[in-house]
Amino acid sequence: MTAAHGIRPLSDTVHVSATLDKAAAENFPVAPAFLPRAWRDGLTAVYGYARLVDDIGDGDLAPGGRDAVLLGLDPAAADDRLAMLDALEADLRRVFGGTDGPPRHPLLLALQPVVRAHGLTPEPFLGLIEANRQDQRIARYETYGDLVGYCELSANPVGRLVLSLTGTSTPERVRRSDAVCTALQIVEHIQDVAEDLGNDRIYLPAEDMRRFHVSEADLAAPSAGASVRSLVAFETERARELLNEGTPLVGSVHGRLRLLLAGFVGGGRAALRAVTAAGFDVLPGPPKPTKSGLLREVAAVLRTAPRKG
Repeated sequence: MTAAHGIRPLSDTVHVSATLDKAAAENFPVAPAFLPRAWRDGLTAVYGYARLVDDIGDGDLAPGGRDAVLLGLDPAAADDRLAMLDALEADLRRVFGGTDGPPRHPLLLALQPVVRAHGLTPEPFLGLIEANRQDQRIARYETYGDLVGYCELSANPVGRLVLSLTGTSTPERVRRSDAVCTALQIVEHIQDVAEDLGNDRIYLPAEDMRRFHVSEADLAAPSAGASVRSLVAFETERARELLNEGTPLVGSVHGRLRLLLAGFVGGGRAALRAVTAAGFDVLPGPPKPTKSGLLREVAAVLRTAPRKG
């Protein structure tokens, strides 16, 4: 039997597992074991899709061009990020009932039953693709508002999908979730300044760089000078305020979902604490929280998040 007859080659199973294994490196738990199996399956499928989109946009796909082949392209097309994103969007359309058969990529094939079971809409998934298209066109952001607009595509859809998967979406929860997700995206940008610059991207707003007298050359230094540290401290406080704005989301839900969302918020807070502990010097490499630090922050969120509903 071959993939054409409904069974995926073992190599594809290993390939998919390698993508999903990247969840361990995230600042927050993706699909922790304490959640109901249906939620974990849904969150894992959504994470797999989001990871694939980001890997395409960042040029981080596994070598060999297998993802391109799975999406119906020549292996050499794996290096053409826009072509890959277009092919991924076409496969996403198949998830939502396209006329040319089932999804081709196993990560999208796994997503299809989740979409159907929860009545998910294409918009959040399309937003993630558009964010990665934007990454190919835009490498600098002039204003904080511009950056927040990017986060609306790159991060906020994930939180909205979590609410939809757990059947808890309301306008107020979406608003709080957007604040948390934008904050988490900004936290990642803060941690990854050096890596992003290596990819010719800067997510620190240009207006803020001018305000703190930071040049691109300053960001390329082995370690941060006083002006860069002041800029990073400023962006860190912005992210912290966004997390605080979103924290009531945790108190608006109950049970295991409350613990999951506390993990998201606590993960962001722990990352910010690690940045602060590094003296806001993110240039040698991304400051990462310890596991014990993460657990302390999650516990603090659970203690202090106001309960509603």
